Order: sequence, then C-alpha cells, then structure tokens
Amino acid sequence: MAVEFFSNPSGVPNVPNGWNVAAIENLCSRVTSGATPLRSNAEYYDAGTIPWIRTQELKDGIIRESAQKITPAALKETSAKLFPVDTVLMAMYGDGKTITSLGILGIEAATNQACCAMITDPTRCLPRFLFYNLRHHRDDIIHIATGGAQRNLSGAIIRRFAISVPPLDEQAVITGILGTLDDKIEQNRKMNETLEAMARALFKSWFVDFDPVRAKAEGRDPGLPVHIVALFPDSFEDSEIGEIPTGWSVLGLDDTARFLNGLAMQKFPPKGDRFLPVIKISQLRAGDMTGADKASADLAPEYVVEDGDVLFSWSGSLECVLWPGGRGALNQHLFKVTSKKFPKWFYFLWIHWHLEDFRHIAAGKATTMGHIQRHHLTSAKVLVPPPELLQAMSGFMHPIIESIWRRKVQSRTLAALRDMLLPKLISGELRVPEAAGLTSVPGMR
Repeated sequence: MAVEFFSNPSGVPNVPNGWNVAAIENLCSRVTSGATPLRSNAEYYDAGTIPWIRTQELKDGIIRESAQKITPAALKETSAKLFPVDTVLMAMYGDGKTITSLGILGIEAATNQACCAMITDPTRCLPRFLFYNLRHHRDDIIHIATGGAQRNLSGAIIRRFAISVPPLDEQAVITGILGTLDDKIEQNRKMNETLEAMARALFKSWFVDFDPVRAKAEGRDPGLPVHIVALFPDSFEDSEIGEIPTGWSVLGLDDTARFLNGLAMQKFPPKGDRFLPVIKISQLRAGDMTGADKASADLAPEYVVEDGDVLFSWSGSLECVLWPGGRGALNQHLFKVTSKKFPKWFYFLWIHWHLEDFRHIAAGKATTMGHIQRHHLTSAKVLVPPPELLQAMSGFMHPIIESIWRRKVQSRTLAALRDMLLPKLISGELRVPEAAGLTSVPGMR
C-alpha cells in the first residue's frame, strides 16, 4: 500500500500548520501481532533464549528484558515472529487498565498474540513519537474498542487509527523532551533497585549473618573501616532467640517504633476546597494519589503523611514503603511507623525482614482480607546493637534510605511534568522553538 498523508481529514480537528495526518498503517512498514507457541511443547520453551513479551510486561516504557523466553524452534515452526529494536507494542485486549498499555522494544523479541507490533517507517515517523502519540490518544482508542468489561482491539482498528504528525525534526524535539524525562525516571528506578539491594545486603550481613562479628572472632578482616570494626564485638552470647553478638539486645518490633493505625476517613469529610487526598492500600501500592478520595485537611498532625514517611499496610496486600506520593491522610489498615529511639532505616529494614512471615500469617486468615494483629509485631524480634555501633551503622544506611525516597519524589515531579507536556506537544499546542528550551529541566542532572 502506498504511503498516504491527508492534509485536512475529518475526525482529526485542529491540525497545526505544517503537520499532516495519517493512519497508523501509513506511518509503519509493518503492523502485525505475535503468537503463543503451543505451551505443551517443551521444545518451544525449555532453555529458550529469545525474549517473549506478554501484555503484562507493557509498562509504558522501554522493554529490555522478558520474564519468559522461547526457542528458535518456536520461531521456525509456529507463527511467532521476531521483532526488531524500536518496535512499538500495544496491548489489544484487557480491561481498562491493560488494553492500550504500551512498550518500545529495547531488544529483539517476540510477542504473544495480544500485542500489536508497529514497526515505523523511519522516513515518516519516529518510533518514540508514535509511542507518545498513542499514549496521548489512549482514551480515544479504548473508546473505539469492542466488547464490554473485556475490551478488544483488532489489528484493523489500530491500522486505521489516524494521528497528526509533524515533520521529523519536530518529532525529534518532542520525543527528545518527553524521552529525557522518561529516561531520567527509569534511571532513578534502576538506581533505587541497586540501592535497595545494597541496603538489604548490608542489613543481612550485619544483623542476620553477623559477618563482621564472625570475621573478628576468626581473626579475619571484616572489610569495614577500622573505627567501625572496633565497635563490633568478637564473640557471641545466648539469648531468647539463640546466639547473638555479645552486648546486643533483643526487642519486639513494636518496641522499636510506633505503629499508628489510620482513621476511617469517611468520618472526616472535606470542608469546602480544603482537603487532603486519602492514602489507602491502592495508593500505597501505586506510590501516588491516583484515584484517591478526599478527607478533611484539619486532621491531627500524626494522621498526616509526608514524603519519606514509612507506611506499612497490615491487611490485604501487606507492603512497607518509603512514601513518595505527597502529603495525604492516613487511612485505616495502614500503619504510619515512626520512632523517637531508632533511625528510620533501622525499623524500615526490620519490617522488611519480617514481611514475608507477616504475609504468610495474613494468608492463613480465614477472611476475605487477611491481616496481622498487634501481637504479631511483638512476636517479631529485632536485634539492637549498642548505641555507638548503631550510630556508626547509620552513617552507611541513612544516606541510602534517604536517597531512595527522595529519588522517588523526583520521579513523581518529572512524571507530572511529562504528563503536563505530553498533550501540549503531541497536539502542537506547544511548538518548536518554544519546546526546544524544555530539554533542560531543573533537577535532571
């Protein structure tokens, strides 16, 4: 089919001067879908080396790895296809949260049949511009999908969907601005993964494996600064939970911090335009205020959550996070965890150490919403080193934990800026050269 642009099509209003409109099929060299090799055939999956993407892996970002892989035999003997780097993927099935989810391949990969794969014609459309354009038009695409609660898009619907398209140089500026923001958000996510792994590894080494104590007892170098090594003991003593480093003590988790349960916020409605968004379990999991209810802004300060607070959901989906989503009201079923005796990193990492046990307890409850009780916090034991050693440990841990939540807050700010700019740039409301200056965003370095 010949590539065809339309200068003034019906159904696409307010096309900026110098822009054109084209259907997706006229911007791509190929629009197709993947396939699922027969799952009962082990030769298609066992020892697979080819990334195979499913819709749940489309997270509106660049895809650099896959949870599952298939074999070369699966590509050769089935209708599965290998797609190149920069292929734009869209979920064609699912409820309102799944359908139209997007991704861009950062690797060569195959996909299942629920992913529409769009390979752009580089002389007409940049891959990342198509990605952002489809993201902008997500609601429009969902509107023309078929079905009820389970929405469906066909390849034909996607091919015929028309978008406005600027010249390639303007596409490059637009994608440069939005891409810079998304890249920084992704960089923050990866850095936090590394830092969280580092903090948990140090915690396990010190409080579970007792590596520095064992090294000193055996005359080995613990691999820590001399002034910190001197603070670790070189022997063990008996305790209620078994052998622990000499001079350390054992407490219940609830002895280290205050676990403040939230309020039933429907009893505290907002007054006029003054309100706080309510942080429930769904907000806790998302890390933002998406879909939040509103509550009175005149709550007691202890029930107000700020960035960096430790929140722990004790029912339903048990999670413990360093809250990055902004000021809000603490709902019931969530603990706000604080301490006047111990540093934040200490009780945060101890909660995480016991989290799997808490989840098992909650899963064993014969209720629709599993939960833990206060006595489970008491039963969860914590090891406490002497004050001088705890302070020295804080020199390592405090900067790591603080940087994690601050980086998440920065990502929230960058995402808000991206979401504000996206419709303005994609619609042409904000044009080059005005847009070019936005490539330098404060805080990006």
